[in-house]
Amino acid sequence: MTLRWEAFLEEVQERGEYDTPQEAERAARVVLALLGAHLVGDVRAELAARLPETMALILLNPLQAAEPLSRERFVRATAAWIEGATEATALWDIGAVLSTVADAAGDDLTGRILLQLPPGYDLLFGRRTAGTRP
Repeated sequence: MTLRWEAFLEEVQERGEYDTPQEAERAARVVLALLGAHLVGDVRAELAARLPETMALILLNPLQAAEPLSRERFVRATAAWIEGATEATALWDIGAVLSTVADAAGDDLTGRILLQLPPGYDLLFGRRTAGTRP
């Protein structure tokens, strides 16, 4: 089921404790553009189908990444793309967006997404990979 645009932004806004929907949208656009560069094939298409159309288009037309970014470099890249962000605030933004994405995707698809990403992304999605220590 596709999440409606307003519902998606409301969820990101609530999780990120943003004052405005515009702040939530800015974070969502940057995080999804960076995430899209890391996903390929059916996994990216399936995730896009579960997101609002605007977010799906961002995911399907990502910022180009020469190589998969480690969790730390993903956070730094997000901070670089969001005006006034620090790595700490970018981590907050990523968590708000990716936990919303994970809920929209469901556990099975989220698991397949994580298989395409470098280690450590499970925590960015608000998930803990089985077998990892708390």
